[in-house]
Amino acid sequence: MADPFATAARRPALAAHASGAARASLTPAGPATRLSLRAKPEAVPALSAALGLDLPTQPKRAARQGERHALWLGPDEWLVIDESEAPLLQALDGAGVLHSAVDISHRNAAILVSGAGAAAVLNSGCPLNLSPAVFPIGACARTVLSKAEIVLYRTGETDFRVECWRSFAPYVLAVLAEAAAEV
Repeated sequence: MADPFATAARRPALAAHASGAARASLTPAGPATRLSLRAKPEAVPALSAALGLDLPTQPKRAARQGERHALWLGPDEWLVIDESEAPLLQALDGAGVLHSAVDISHRNAAILVSGAGAAAVLNSGCPLNLSPAVFPIGACARTVLSKAEIVLYRTGETDFRVECWRSFAPYVLAVLAEAAAEV
């Protein structure tokens, strides 16, 4: 007979993250330079040349050149990420076109979600259809994960980058870790 006074073993909230769940792993991304870039369509060619990659002009698309990524967030808005921490504002200094660029490196944090169960982990709190046919490699979108606004970027077949405000990062990581434990 079971001991009526025994308590169930508690599992720490981030246990899946610490042990690395078999079907999905969560990894805090390293430091990166990030810009919120706004510009009219006629400025895109000059800004693309200054950044060294073509700014995407189609919804849900991203461009990548080495460690630099440009994610389309709206008709005149991009999130530019440089994982080498290159000075992006200086790269845009000589563009010669009207634009707005704000360094948001201090504001954002990123979590890398990868593995066969990555899409299922994300769909535990994100309403997007993450099937490869609808959200292929290179797709990105501003969306929500549970109650947090995120930018989701598919970097590989089973790899995603979740960008969120630094103040929401512990919450987003906890939501993802809980989901990873269930996948």
